[in-house]
This record gives sequence, C-alpha cells and structure tokens, in this order.
Amino acid sequence: MKAELTDVQREQLEKVPTATREDRFLVLLEEHRKILYKVANLYCRNRADIADLVQEMALQAWRSFDHYDHSRRFSTWLYRVALNVAISFYRGETRRSRTMVPTGESILEIAAEASESSDLQDQLQLLRGFIDQLDGLDKALVLLYLDENPYSSIAEVLGISESNVGTRINRIKQRLQRGWADHMRKEHTHGVR
Repeated sequence: MKAELTDVQREQLEKVPTATREDRFLVLLEEHRKILYKVANLYCRNRADIADLVQEMALQAWRSFDHYDHSRRFSTWLYRVALNVAISFYRGETRRSRTMVPTGESILEIAAEASESSDLQDQLQLLRGFIDQLDGLDKALVLLYLDENPYSSIAEVLGISESNVGTRINRIKQRLQRGWADHMRKEHTHGVR
C-alpha cells in the first residue's frame, strides 16, 4: 500500500510542467485507486462488470482532469467522478435488467479484514442486502460514510448540504436498524440458528 503524498510532494507535483499532466494524473490515480474499486464493488456484482466500471471511471477521471481544482483534495474529486459514472452505469443496468442485482462480493468485505467467521460473513451479507435496497444517492452516501469521510467531504462529493448528509445518514441508520430487527424477529420465529 502506498503512502499518501506529503504536502511538499504534492506541491512539487503541482509545479511539474503541463507536458507531464499525464504523469501527475497517474501518480494521483495510483495513490487513490482503491476509491475506484470501492465504488465499483458497491454497484457491480461480477468481476467483469467491476473491471469495466473501474476502467470507465479512470477514463472519465482522465477526461475530466483538466477541470480538477488542485486546491481541493484529489480523493474528494475522484469520489465525485467515480460515483457519477457508477450511478449512470447502475441506472443503465437497472433499465436493462429491471430486476434486483444478485448480492455478491461486498464493499464491506474489502474494507474489513478477511475473517473465517461465518457469523461475520452472514452479517456482512445481510448488511449488503440492506445496502442493495438503497437508491443510488444513499448507496454513495453509505460508501463515503463507511470510508470515514467527514460530512463536509460527503456533502461536497454528492452536491448536497452537510445537514442533508446528517439527516440522510440518520434515516438510513434507522432503516437498517428496522431491517435488522425484522430479520432477527423472523430468525427467532422460524427457529433459524
């Protein structure tokens, strides 16, 4: 895992002539490439779609790089580009399939350390099922929240106010808690476990 650029390294990178714009982009993209995979894993279920979406996000980031404001964090800008591409992809997939996408690998599995515990895997699978039921904006919000981004960054990436971020997160938490309680009630009623 590569360490983040220091402020001095970032300043030096910014002073590089325009002729090496591609080099600047590639360094920053490499430093933050996990963002692309986190977003792709949230919106896609199979490896081929994930690879295609990551490639499309990287391409769109390159095309938009001239519009990147270097006074802001690259990660925030990249999240915004990646989420816009992923949401467009998700909408296209939804229109084509008109069915729920089956649950597969979880963004949470990538974020969490690997565990052999079947209970943890079951809980992650259940949480993934709850997240899959959210609309595109709320999925993006959960991703950014689970990635421990501050409300101000989430607001900037999603183009909503900080207070809206807090309100939406609280509502999502409440829905998840109700869903969890319903699941536990069903398990208890049916004698599962």
